[in-house]
Amino acid sequence: MYGAEAVILNMSRVLNEAGHQSVLGVFSNFSKLNLELHERASMEGIESHLIPCKGQIDRSAIARIRELVRKAKVDVVHAHGYKADIYVYFALRGTRVPYVSTCHNWIEDNPLVAFYGVADRFVLRKYARVVAVSDEVKQRLLNAGVKAGRICLVENGIDLRPFEDVAASLRVEMGLSGALIVGLVGRLSREKGVDIFLRAAARVLTELPEARFVVVGEGPDRDKLESLIDELGIRGGVVLLGRRDDMPGVYASLDVMVSSSRQEGLPMAILEGMASRLPLVATAVGEVPAVVVDNVTGLLVAAEDVEGLAAAIGKLLRDRGLRERLGGAGRLLVEEKYSAARMAADYLRVYEAAIAETAGSGGVAR
Repeated sequence: MYGAEAVILNMSRVLNEAGHQSVLGVFSNFSKLNLELHERASMEGIESHLIPCKGQIDRSAIARIRELVRKAKVDVVHAHGYKADIYVYFALRGTRVPYVSTCHNWIEDNPLVAFYGVADRFVLRKYARVVAVSDEVKQRLLNAGVKAGRICLVENGIDLRPFEDVAASLRVEMGLSGALIVGLVGRLSREKGVDIFLRAAARVLTELPEARFVVVGEGPDRDKLESLIDELGIRGGVVLLGRRDDMPGVYASLDVMVSSSRQEGLPMAILEGMASRLPLVATAVGEVPAVVVDNVTGLLVAAEDVEGLAAAIGKLLRDRGLRERLGGAGRLLVEEKYSAARMAADYLRVYEAAIAETAGSGGVAR
């Protein structure tokens, strides 16, 4: 459950409440199931279907997508991620069903993933509408040859209700009723800059040894990060918590939230932290400065700046009044501009435009 999955759940929940019907198709990968989105959706009463998929190319998965769309009498299909983009294209090209995609970001940290990114952007040229979550993503789509008239900019939004009046579950679990806790939420991979966060934590702990640092998330760099914690000698002040199912309670347990990413779009974790009234310390990458406004809703530092990150964290830990001011302003910003209701309304306009364009082209998706 990361940003894209949270967007899908928020969208489905709000659209269903507004009288529409969301039907999810979730890949059940042969090598790694990753069923949390399907399970969470099912628990909330959102219709969800597993699509078994073996290997990199599975023709049966293409057929299953086509059959699900037919049985559910779908008006428009919305793909998220390069794998969904490619499979949906081959499943629905030549049909009368329009398809759109949301491009959250491309993290091309190895040659194979970079190849998938190129293939994805090629396929997206055929989509009726393509949503970019940031100006940076929009520019990459334009550079890839996606027509400007088919690109829509829709910023992420969240359902605020789960983050109101929540018990601080992590504090109870860790027995940290009075400690100051700093948290990072994200995938354990290079682009998230968790190593930068840990190096900054080491500096803060030399001056504020009573503080505690936590990282929530899983990913390929876990072993490297565990080794870095030992190398820095901060095992007593830092914990990698892994994946959590009680994120509202985790946010409620934090005093400061950090985003130390090297590359970003508009992270859902930042919006969730702001919804939880947390002051942010963040690197000024991607669309982050649009929400983490320096000295208004948080503190901004340059990417890769360990010293600057540590100084900003220390400043917030020492000043409760500043934390409360920034956290309150962040909550207000999310309420005004980044609600799930606003996001859903924007997507409905995207769907309507895709349906109209497909109908205008003879009713056949490309």
